[in-house]
Amino acid sequence: MAVKMFAAIEIGSFALELGIYEISEKTGIRCVDSVRHVISLGNDTFSEGKISYGLADEMCSVLEDFTGIMKTYRAREYRAYGTTALREAKNSQVILEQIRVRTGLKVRIISNSEQRFISYKAIALKTGEFNRIIQKGTAIVDVGFGSAQISLFDKDTLVTTQSLPLGTLRISSQLARIPASVKDHCLHIEEIVDNELLTFRKMYLKDRHIDNLIGIGTNIAYLMRQLGMNTAADRADAAAMEVFYKRLSQMTLDQIEENFSVNSEYAPLLLPAAAVYRRVMEATGASQFWIPGIGLCDGIAAEYASSSRLIRFNHNFENDILAAARNMAKRYKCHAGHNQTLEQYALSIFDATRKFHGMGARERLLLQIAVTLHSCGKFISIRNSNESSYNLIMSTEIIGLSHLEREIIANVVRYNIRDFDYDMIQLETHIGEENTGDLNVGAITILIAKLTAILRLANSMDKTHKAKMQDCRMAIREGELVITTGYTGDLALERASFEQKADFFEEIFGIRPVLKQKRRV
Repeated sequence: MAVKMFAAIEIGSFALELGIYEISEKTGIRCVDSVRHVISLGNDTFSEGKISYGLADEMCSVLEDFTGIMKTYRAREYRAYGTTALREAKNSQVILEQIRVRTGLKVRIISNSEQRFISYKAIALKTGEFNRIIQKGTAIVDVGFGSAQISLFDKDTLVTTQSLPLGTLRISSQLARIPASVKDHCLHIEEIVDNELLTFRKMYLKDRHIDNLIGIGTNIAYLMRQLGMNTAADRADAAAMEVFYKRLSQMTLDQIEENFSVNSEYAPLLLPAAAVYRRVMEATGASQFWIPGIGLCDGIAAEYASSSRLIRFNHNFENDILAAARNMAKRYKCHAGHNQTLEQYALSIFDATRKFHGMGARERLLLQIAVTLHSCGKFISIRNSNESSYNLIMSTEIIGLSHLEREIIANVVRYNIRDFDYDMIQLETHIGEENTGDLNVGAITILIAKLTAILRLANSMDKTHKAKMQDCRMAIREGELVITTGYTGDLALERASFEQKADFFEEIFGIRPVLKQKRRV
């Protein structure tokens, strides 16, 4: 099969990075060139709230050079992603337009959950090692410049993933105005890290055994050089990590520059990175530290190769997204039995009406997550559960979902028990920031309406939470969605609710759902 050249571009908080990759079905993914330009966009964003003209001009110049390198390698396919600094900058839309006009590059700002999920895919390319490690309790720690992400695995299942404001540049910016000795500076960093880890430890590490820590992110690549580990295995144990941290914490910035071969801008970021990894290792009790040596660009290439069907992953990533949603539902005491029944009904309706709704596999996944989380708000308020569910979903990152996808799910849940108003759907997401293809606000509103109609109808079928219609069959007959059940008991409440929800379903899809109950002879 022909080899495809692909370019991955990361616009990070501290650097711009270009990776050129050779991708083929036979040999997989191979990085043939990598270029990195240090530019501290995060300093502007985290201190001023926006990116200055000077940095924007420098960024565009570097990206122009990147496009020249891409042409040299004949890499016609590319993906360019912006992370924390662009995501949090008030003038991000202006910056994106400047980049487009000056370089021709279309940059997409990805959510934090997408960013971590992409890096996670790069780890999964190391199939044998990754699958073996996550059979035991494992934490993936991704320390970036703007934030850090901790994802917990147990027996090949993603238990939870949480973002913490522990990016190295963010920590460094907090301490920049505090005059202190090396020793005091180290203490301040540890206090910041410990404060953020306190809640995480109480909520997610109680009674959980973690054997392995997987460290990813740009910062770990520099730390790795000095850890003294066996480079063939890319591993260090807890004792080696502790010795290394104590040595690093006693170095001045000049000594860090010299020992790690980094410039004066990067030197202050290494101690915060080491502190986060060390403290997480202590908090989890992990004994082994694995460093697979991957970055976001590797993940971008893996994501492209997978979506283009140039390679196949052995790991099922959709299951991880669903596991994260189900763990959220469990945290908020959702009715697991009802959710399971509801998921069966909703997916059966989705599959039976495919030619009427025109949705695909991704929308089916969003429906599953909406079903899983539709009642999470009852934990906050039984009376206003739909609004509470909306707020909880909007406030909780779900790994692998974009901000827009999370917003779609939140609106589906909100309108499950509220009159649908086509003119009242308001999106926080700037459509230009998301990879929405041909979708506009109107199209997204219709998508929300379609998923809402299916969720409502499925919910009506289990009105009493007794799974009376688990044997039901669905078929399209003469312009009707005929749902047939062999249940012989009382379906009065289900029938009344079904008829009420059928009107909206017919309005959206143009077919009338009909409930039929077989009578036993």
